[in-house]
Amino acid sequence: MILNPRAPLSGAALALLLSTPLAAAESGSFFDPFDRLSQSRWFVSDGWTNGEHQNCTWARRALGLTDGVLRLTYIPDPEGQNANLCSEIQTNAVFSHGTYEARMKTDHRQSGFNAAFFTYIGPVHKKPHDEIDFEILTRNTSSVDVNTYVSGKPQNGRKVALPTPSDQDFHIYSFTWEPDRLRWYIDGKLMHEATENLPVTPQKIFFSHWSTDRLTEWMGPFMPPAEPVALEVDWVAFTKAGEPCQFPDSVLCTAAD
Repeated sequence: MILNPRAPLSGAALALLLSTPLAAAESGSFFDPFDRLSQSRWFVSDGWTNGEHQNCTWARRALGLTDGVLRLTYIPDPEGQNANLCSEIQTNAVFSHGTYEARMKTDHRQSGFNAAFFTYIGPVHKKPHDEIDFEILTRNTSSVDVNTYVSGKPQNGRKVALPTPSDQDFHIYSFTWEPDRLRWYIDGKLMHEATENLPVTPQKIFFSHWSTDRLTEWMGPFMPPAEPVALEVDWVAFTKAGEPCQFPDSVLCTAAD
């Protein structure tokens, strides 16, 4: 696990993110089936990278919707000059205690890639760096990394085995964030729990699919794909703490406490 994969941005990247104001208040529960990409809910990262560790550029044109599935595509540079395109979306609003869920599937195994569903807030938003992660390092599609950051320090990390590889089946990735407990679930089954060193700051919800040729110890040697590869997201939901489950597949309906 690296110390800070989403370090504060600089230059044009910082200016672009600062141009999208943080919501003044926390948002409530929602279920998004991705029949369309709501501009009021989602901001699309476009035209920058998160630092020198990333060897692709966020690009709006790498994002697509097909039959109710959001595709965060990685498009390799055909000339091999590291002009690779990758994709990310983030909510305009911030969210706090509650249950976060997404149904996702990755493409085939690909070393040097990260397909992620996570929450994040940080110095670029004039807040401390707090974060809660699901990160599929697709050099091994049989597991997912879960962890947190609290004031910029990694906490509560664990590698969790998936029931079937992430490139073979859609899985529901869920975490429930409470003031004194965090629980991560896969397909309704509790996989990891933390009760200390928990994030405290409301955060944005992100999906990202990106590559590196520097963080090889963590994500594996970069292997350029011959053609575009995608992270597919069927739906995403947030249920505010204390509210009942919103839909039958929610971990709030299916999991025993």
